[in-house]
Amino acid sequence: MVTALIIFLVTYILMMIFQKYRPWIALASAAVFLISGMLPWGEALSYVDFNVLLMIAGTMGTVSLVIESKMPALLADIILSKVSNVKWAIIVLSLFAGLVSAFIDNVATVLMIAPIALAMAKKLKINPVGMIIAIAVSSNLQGAATLVGDTTSILLGGYAGMSFLDFFWYKGRPGIFWAVELGAVCAASLLLIIFKNETQKVESRERTKVTDYFPSFLMVATVLLLILASFLPNKPAITNGLICMGLFLIGAVYSVIRNKSWRIVKKALAEIDFDTILLLFGLFIVIGGITDQGVVDAIAEVFDRIGGGNLFWIYTLITWVSVLFSAFIDNIPYVTTMLPVVRGMALAMGVDPTILYFGLLSGATLGGNLTPIGASANITGIGILRKEGYEVKNSDFLKIGVPFTLAAVIPAYIFFWVFYA
Repeated sequence: MVTALIIFLVTYILMMIFQKYRPWIALASAAVFLISGMLPWGEALSYVDFNVLLMIAGTMGTVSLVIESKMPALLADIILSKVSNVKWAIIVLSLFAGLVSAFIDNVATVLMIAPIALAMAKKLKINPVGMIIAIAVSSNLQGAATLVGDTTSILLGGYAGMSFLDFFWYKGRPGIFWAVELGAVCAASLLLIIFKNETQKVESRERTKVTDYFPSFLMVATVLLLILASFLPNKPAITNGLICMGLFLIGAVYSVIRNKSWRIVKKALAEIDFDTILLLFGLFIVIGGITDQGVVDAIAEVFDRIGGGNLFWIYTLITWVSVLFSAFIDNIPYVTTMLPVVRGMALAMGVDPTILYFGLLSGATLGGNLTPIGASANITGIGILRKEGYEVKNSDFLKIGVPFTLAAVIPAYIFFWVFYA
């Protein structure tokens, strides 16, 4: 167990230092567990959640086709035509970013909506830093709202066997979607206060023309089929992944036939984050290795001792430690590691793990908004601003990110305790 723990810690440290090479570090670590015999070769693939990997790849591919069709840009134009001033434009764009990121990757959402905000800022000759940060943190917030909203949501759904509808209504109680929306309302109210002086008038802009409606139909079909799959009894574990990947392949074939070109499909394939898929593949095997060697149970025991076996303190610890950790480290390897730990703690106490799962997901997803490096959406937004010549100070981000995070996490934290304790 000690050897397995050392390998695991070294893997984590190396991934933090050499972030560009994280997938290869995870795969190399997986190879060490297999070659050393700490994880039998025959068991390795049983720890790999192919349903999760296919869902990520398929959803990302379809999202790329939707973005290429310009449908999200049109929706943003329609929304902006309904607001009167910059303050409300920021609020509405932030809420729209949140809505989109509940179904589309957070980074893709920022890449779609930030240029709209930049164009508006240039026209009005105002500094766009605050509004881009607001869009980024709102995008990151809503990623936990649905099964397909973020990689961490897909990870939880796969591990806990949750369906698309389970995020809305779970075990006879309101699901995580409503906790996230409660946090979104509180956070949006806070943004109104932060941007209260931005009262410049917003003029209507020419509406974007959609080039193809079929990708949007595929995105809607993905959601509907995931909902229908929720009602299938004894369905194969890989069902959701096959739905997401199958619809992307339909979209790819349609695009080639319609455009008589592979250009859009090549772009869609390039948009699939294969680094994340390889990282998760390696991590699944690494987690399998430390589970086999008893490390996961040992970590669960440590948390249990710190929490004194008290569910409230352990739930509080999981939520706020997740907020703190994900402010500085990538939440994907963190959530992948902690899911079996959380389950182990729940089993040790003889309680349903749901509240701990939800505390983990909300803390790890929303905590990324505490710092500029805590979430990929934040890094992307700041990168866009720097390309435009705007320097973003840490203080610029923190004065929005910190209160926004607290306004989103605290209501969700209370919500879960009230409904799931």
